[in-house]
Amino acid sequence: MKAGVVYPQTELKGDSGAVKAFAQAAEGLGYDHLILYDHVLGADHSDRNPKLTGPYKDTDPFHEPLVTFAYLAGVTEKIELTTGVLILPQRQTALVAKQVADVDLFSDGRVRLCVGVGWNWVEFEGLEIPETFKRRGRRQENQIALLRKLWDEPLLDYEDEDHKIVRAGILPRPNRKIPIWLGGFSQPAYDRAARVGDGFLFSGRSQTEAIEHKGYIEKKLAEFGRPVDGFGFESIQQFNRGPNQWPHDIINWSNAGGSHISLVTMGSEFKTMDDHIGAIRQWREVYDAAIVSS
Repeated sequence: MKAGVVYPQTELKGDSGAVKAFAQAAEGLGYDHLILYDHVLGADHSDRNPKLTGPYKDTDPFHEPLVTFAYLAGVTEKIELTTGVLILPQRQTALVAKQVADVDLFSDGRVRLCVGVGWNWVEFEGLEIPETFKRRGRRQENQIALLRKLWDEPLLDYEDEDHKIVRAGILPRPNRKIPIWLGGFSQPAYDRAARVGDGFLFSGRSQTEAIEHKGYIEKKLAEFGRPVDGFGFESIQQFNRGPNQWPHDIINWSNAGGSHISLVTMGSEFKTMDDHIGAIRQWREVYDAAIVSS
């Protein structure tokens, strides 16, 4: 089972030095991957119709993941760079294909693209595609199909309800098949992952729920005639559950067949980057001991 960390960007206030320091610290501690959350626009939640249901507001800082990963590709050597999740439907598909291909090339094949549909309709409006918000799930599935074609084929004639490409393609293309995982909280997201994804990232769910929904996705994979082997499952663990609970969380997810686990230190009342780095060091020691004992 691979272990990763979530970059605590909402608590480090856009500190550019912290991005490099945290990523290098995580790599030095032996973490396999670094996850970066995504929001282009933060919104004031007051007086919205319909209401905004997500946790983040205009006061929460976010770095753009692909720009940040282009930087981290040059200052790290081994750690995988994972979006968790990139809100794909609010972006132009061909541009995402180009950006991800370049970051994957610059990092020597260290990108894992995890995508989701988002909840913040204000972002879709601000990014000039408000009409896609209500059909963002269907758009995402179309986008995944096109991303793979753009990465694989030199010249496309391609059209669906969202895209039209006439005898065009991207160059350079990636040197490998870039994994595309999905994330989310709904049955349609689980079904979509089983149809077209390479894995699923559970975020904001209890481990009990993640294990339950993992079983559902595995059942859907079988229904779609896709193998379970090779399909990844990642659970994000909360640091503030405490050291008495961490070994149980780690072993329980491993025994359930999880392929990846990651730690989020946000929400633990840390004040500095050094606090967050100390936390991922502490959790890593427990992780190593738990894996050995299991």
